Amino acid sequence: MISKESFNLKQVFKSLAFISLSLDILIEGILADHAEASKHLDMGRDMLAQGNLLEALSHFDLAVDKDPYNYLTYFRRATVYLALGKSKSALPDLDKSIELRPNFVAALTQRGNVYLKQGNLDEAMSDFQEIVSNDPNNMEVVEYLHQIAPLRGEIEQAKMLYQNHDYQGAIILLSKAIDLCPWDPELRELRAECFIAQGDLFKAANDIRPTTKLRNDNTPGFFKLANLYYEMGDADESLNQIKECLKLDPDHKECFPFYKKVKKLAKQLKESQEHSNAEQWDDCVAKARAILKTEPKGYSFVHTAKSHICHCLAKGGHGSDAIKACNEVLDMDPENYNAMCDRAEAHIANENYDEAIKQFQSAMNIDQENRRAREGVERAQKLLKNSKKRDYYKILGVPRSAKKKQIEKAYRKLAIQWHPDKFQDEEEKKHAGKMFMDIAAAKEVLSDPEKRSKYDNGEDPLDPEQQQQGNWGGNPFGQGFNPFGHGGQGFNFKFHFN
Repeated sequence: MISKESFNLKQVFKSLAFISLSLDILIEGILADHAEASKHLDMGRDMLAQGNLLEALSHFDLAVDKDPYNYLTYFRRATVYLALGKSKSALPDLDKSIELRPNFVAALTQRGNVYLKQGNLDEAMSDFQEIVSNDPNNMEVVEYLHQIAPLRGEIEQAKMLYQNHDYQGAIILLSKAIDLCPWDPELRELRAECFIAQGDLFKAANDIRPTTKLRNDNTPGFFKLANLYYEMGDADESLNQIKECLKLDPDHKECFPFYKKVKKLAKQLKESQEHSNAEQWDDCVAKARAILKTEPKGYSFVHTAKSHICHCLAKGGHGSDAIKACNEVLDMDPENYNAMCDRAEAHIANENYDEAIKQFQSAMNIDQENRRAREGVERAQKLLKNSKKRDYYKILGVPRSAKKKQIEKAYRKLAIQWHPDKFQDEEEKKHAGKMFMDIAAAKEVLSDPEKRSKYDNGEDPLDPEQQQQGNWGGNPFGQGFNPFGHGGQGFNFKFHFN
């Protein structure tokens, strides 16, 4: 019979054996995890050296999971986060690294740097002072402390200068502060306000843009950025930024109505430009006028819309209306050489070639390398010279903007009217023959796109003096063309029209 004492002793031995086995298993697991963590730490370090940051981050994540008490693993991962521009993610890892190993100089230096760049001067000062207290000869950190000391005062002075409307003075001090604290959204927002006050919206946008990432859910930043691009006349970029605001808050009380307006305007601007590119002049004008209804006040969009109206009316041959529209553009922007060239085109449509030459020359005075203005002067001078000869548009009685059907209709009517077979008197027949030849010549030139283009550019394709020798020969209608046969005399054919 086993005594109670013997039984209890056996139970103790069993418990000790179980504990020993459990410790062996635990130690074996810890060692295995430690070995696995070391392997991922080494692999992560190799990936980091190769610049493969995402792979490095993946290995450091696994190393932290396997060995959550290794200060170096947290520090390595923080380094990758910083390289990826994720300072907010780096800070907890630096905190943990310092917690596991107090006075870890590399981590303290790195954390102090992050605080400084974020504009958290008190926290940065605390980390740097702790390092210097243990190592007064750490010149890198001593230099940081020397930079932080005057920084507070300069930031306060910049705020005072802004309040006193000394925007340039504030910008100088803020720029110096931002060099040291590039991740401080408040400094960038203040400098952006200074740029706005100076009218430099582009620089203001460049300061607001990073704040949309430096602040969490920064809907005010996206709204501000959308408005800046809108004021600069960039509807597409304004639309992009307001969409970012709505991603954070689909029902944002400011962003949603602004989005609807910008979306409509961006579409109208695109369509107006597309009509212009396709030479659909009337549609271009209509869409540009719709832009003015959507945005009647914004300078950039009003300027763009009126410029489209000026250009498309001029290209469409609406001389007087185009001149009026171009005058409105030049009232807004007196040195707009494109509007000057468009106004010159309108004067050409009105056959006022002298004024067209003056307008093209004015554009050249602003931009001597302007090819359109230079070629425009030459073309207007040719047109002026040709206007003293045959004017094919006047012969057919059609405007310079006439379409092919309109030209052919005018030709048929005049050809019937002046056909020589209708006249008996020799003098009348001779005069009718000359008129008929002019009508036929006008129809040949104006109904042929290539010849018409030459004529509109100041060159008469049926004028032998303007053609290369042998190109047209002595025949003013070109080779093989004469409605009356050889010499234009003694014709006896009947002219039929379909």
